[in-house]
This record gives sequence, structure tokens and C-alpha cells, in this order.
Amino acid sequence: MKLLDWYILKRFLQTYIFVVMVIVLIVVMIDYTEKIDNFRSHNAPGEKILVDYYLNFIPYWANYISPLMVFIATVFLTSRLAARTEIIAMLSSGISFIRLLYPYLLGATVLAVLTYFMVNYIIPRANKTRIAFEVAYINDAYTYTGRNVHITIAPNIIAYLESYNNVSNTGYKFTLEKIEGNQLKQKLSADRIEWDAKKKKWGIHDYSIRTINGLTETLTSGTLIDTTLNLKPTDFSSDFNLYETLTLPELNQHIALLQSRGADGVETYLLEKYSRDTRPFAILILTVIGVIMSARKSRRGVGWQVALGFLLAFTYLLFFVLAKGIAESGNLDPVLAVWLPNIIFASIGVLLYNTIPR
Repeated sequence: MKLLDWYILKRFLQTYIFVVMVIVLIVVMIDYTEKIDNFRSHNAPGEKILVDYYLNFIPYWANYISPLMVFIATVFLTSRLAARTEIIAMLSSGISFIRLLYPYLLGATVLAVLTYFMVNYIIPRANKTRIAFEVAYINDAYTYTGRNVHITIAPNIIAYLESYNNVSNTGYKFTLEKIEGNQLKQKLSADRIEWDAKKKKWGIHDYSIRTINGLTETLTSGTLIDTTLNLKPTDFSSDFNLYETLTLPELNQHIALLQSRGADGVETYLLEKYSRDTRPFAILILTVIGVIMSARKSRRGVGWQVALGFLLAFTYLLFFVLAKGIAESGNLDPVLAVWLPNIIFASIGVLLYNTIPR
């Protein structure tokens, strides 16, 4: 790397850090203003507000806005270089426009790699503490309201509950059916099931088991039996932003569990998984677009280019939100939904590159 590369790289990273700090500070102030009444009504301790919530809230938002802030930092830095005719001087000295992108892409690659590990391993762990705080001190108490719930807990085995109380961890009108092909082989019916926290098992109360073998049926009954099921009280607990608390291995495991059960809402977790993969590429694409659109000296000044950068950045965010919303409704493939904004803006980048003077 040459001295000029270090100069641009240093300024690029400094500008990025400054922009992120300013935006995150504004977000924190707005968030605190909105939630101060919740903190008071739930008697949230000041230490927990600071340590459990905001110390985990800050990295979450810094990472969330990272692609947009990289773009804004790129536009701000490059437009200032162009305004002082430094870009013209660089190109006049024989440096190609592609070569000019080198320090930008190097800085963007560093941030992209860091973002990938942050969003898949570090941020989810921080979110566990942050969201647990929100559930305890911001949101209202959670009550499970599902009725007539069917869950596939193993191949050919389906559990059914008429209702579930997540306070006492008790399910009512429980059945467990074993089906082979289109034939019922065994059916357990019980008045209720209760979770035993010490044994880590379900207690099945007032049960009867009907076993079918061809034309022969047997019926057994009892008052209590303990059993282990691929079913946990957490399956009935609040799933408020659960996808944000799962590391990549945990997310893959949870998706596999939902798919094996044929459960609804798997699109949300697939979108989360795929969107994490697109964020590093978004940083690289938006960095290149930022350099291209602000490398030309503008008579309207740096402020105009920065404002245009904000407009384009939020247009990207709008595309992403719209595509994600359509995918969550099941009308768009999750992979296409999360990659569509990158594909569109990569195409815009190619068009802009063909208009830049070189």
C-alpha cells in the first residue's frame, strides 16, 4: 500500500466511526425518551438500564446501521476530496479510477468481515440480555393464547393441546398420536400435562393409551406417568424477537426444528439467516456506489452530495424493508427477498460507473 492508500483508508475509517457514533447517540436519546415511562412503571433498576439494556443496545444499532453508515461515510469523505480537487489530482497523476477504489474496498472488507462475525456470533449473545430486559421491564407480561395446538414432535408422532398455561407450565386436553402411513397406531389421551422443572420431564395426569394392532385394540390407563418429549415450556414462551438472539448455529438448529414440525413463521427465521449473509456484500456494494456518485466535483457543494447519499441510503433501506415484508407474508422467496436490494443497487452501481469521467 502506498502513502495515498493509507491516507484514504485512515480517513475512511475515522469518518465511519464518527458517523456511527453520532447516529447511535441520537438513536439512544430517542429510545430513552420513548421508554422512560416504561422504566418507571416497571421499576427498572438504573444499573440494569445502563448495563443490561443500553450497553447491549448500542452495538446492536451500530451493527444494524453499519451498511448505511459505511455509505454515508464514503460519500462524505469522497465528496470532500472531490471538492478540494484531490480526486482530479489523483486521476491526473495516472491513477485509474479502479485503483482509486482500492483503499475504500480494503476498509469496507475489514468492516464487512467484522460485521459478519458480529451479526452471527456476538450481537445475538448481546441481544439475549437486551431482549430479556425488554420482556421484564418494557413489555407487558406475556400470556400464551394459542388454542388447539398441533405439533409434530418426532417423525409420525403428533402432539395436541387444547390450551396451555405458561405461568404454571400446564397443558390441557393433551393427546399424543403415533401415525404410520394413514393409519393410527397408538393414541395417548390425558386430562393435562405438567412440566417438572427438577426432573426435566412432563408429568401426564389421568391418561389412557389406546394401541391398535390390525383388528386388535388394547386400552391401558393410569393417574400419572413421567415422560420425556421433544417439547419444552420454551416452545410456549414469548418469541419476542427470538430470531435476534440466536447465533448462526442456534438459528440453523431452530429453523430445522420448525421445519420438522411444519410450524408457521419459519420465513422470519430464514429471512434473518439470509439477511445476515447479505450485510457484508451490502457494505461493499454501497461503498463502491458511494465513491462513484461523489467522486465528481459538484457546484452544489459537499452538503448536496451528502444529502443525496442519505436519500439513496434510505431508498436502499426502503427496498429491503418492503422485500422482507412481502417475503414474511409468504409471497416472495426469502433468498430473493434479502438479495433483491443488493442486486438492484449493484446494477445501479454499474450504470453509475459508466457515467463517471475517467
